[in-house]
Amino acid sequence: MRDTAVTVEHLSKHYRIAHRASHTNRLTEAIMERARNPFRRTHFTDFLAIDDVSFDLPWGEAVGIVGRNGAGKSTLLKLLTRVSAPSAGLIDLGGRVGSLLEVGTGFHPELTGRENVYLNGSLLGMKRREIKRRFDEIVEFAGVSKFLETPVKRYSSGMYVRLAFSVAAHLESEILAIDEVLAVGDAEFQEKSQAKMREAAKNGRTVLYVSHQAQTVTSLCTSAMFLQNGQLRYFGTVEGALERYRDTFENYRVQQSDAARRPGTGQLRLLRAAATEQTQDPADDKVIEFEVGRSSEVVGKYFVSCQLRDANGNIIVQCDSRLTGTWFDPSEEQKGTLRIKSLWLKPGRYTVDVFVCQAGIFDAWEGADAIDVLPSSPYSHWSSDDATTLGVVLADFEYVVAT
Repeated sequence: MRDTAVTVEHLSKHYRIAHRASHTNRLTEAIMERARNPFRRTHFTDFLAIDDVSFDLPWGEAVGIVGRNGAGKSTLLKLLTRVSAPSAGLIDLGGRVGSLLEVGTGFHPELTGRENVYLNGSLLGMKRREIKRRFDEIVEFAGVSKFLETPVKRYSSGMYVRLAFSVAAHLESEILAIDEVLAVGDAEFQEKSQAKMREAAKNGRTVLYVSHQAQTVTSLCTSAMFLQNGQLRYFGTVEGALERYRDTFENYRVQQSDAARRPGTGQLRLLRAAATEQTQDPADDKVIEFEVGRSSEVVGKYFVSCQLRDANGNIIVQCDSRLTGTWFDPSEEQKGTLRIKSLWLKPGRYTVDVFVCQAGIFDAWEGADAIDVLPSSPYSHWSSDDATTLGVVLADFEYVVAT
């Protein structure tokens, strides 16, 4: 076996992005546009998704890959698993790679669950007898025995992920690469999956895990790398990588105040998004005010979605106006208020993300504002800190003693 599981030298990946004067979504419109402007050329710009990245991964490491959206995390995994080809640089793998990058990757929708297990194993270079030896373990772990003869196109996303992860984890590949697709599964399966990945690393396999969830990276990984704008900015301890990840939040929040730099089509933009109180007690209602401009381009009503993230970037709550039947008219400027009730946040800083959406995203304002929750207790009786250590939020609860 090679000294390193993965060696990467000066790896880069760039994409060409087309820019057209007009956008069409119908064939007839495209033909008419070409007829009117036969000599108009499409202009391209280069987008560097991975920029001159180098590192060595030893055997038996569970490596977390963290960074903001668009940092290049998923692109890096696709390059390492040979889903995409690099534009430059060298990737040297010390063994076979089992991967789970997104729901549906590596599965044929028309084939049954049983057939897809054998298909995946074959793609990894395994012989049929090797797959057969592990088949019962795979099915038991995934919990889909009743549906083995059903085409996977009829599976729910959770069933898909359970079977795909089980195949990747149990078949005998030396390197295991997992994107954050496991978030689709239920909490019990996520816990089982993390235990399986820890076991894989202890047995000498190398695990690569992309996640936004700092708690998961801390509990699972033995080291971590931090990516920013396609560059490897840090590779070392988990806490060191997460510290650099957290440091980007404030800078990113300042940048996003400029609407032109925010993601989205730009057909509608948020004019303002702010918490009414930046300093609050845990049990206070969280109130977010927002204003959205108007547009003559948008047809049909749109919705607004708001998220609160903790200091590690974990999404604590998502409040989508569709769930309350609230839609907004794009022909007029809109002012709205979101009131989040009965959400007892633990002390710390939380950022507010606001999205304006229809079929796609018009505006994505991440870090629009911040809320600092004070270190006070909403409970009527004092206790030591270990009474509230676990869990993501505090709960409004009571005990009743039967008499």
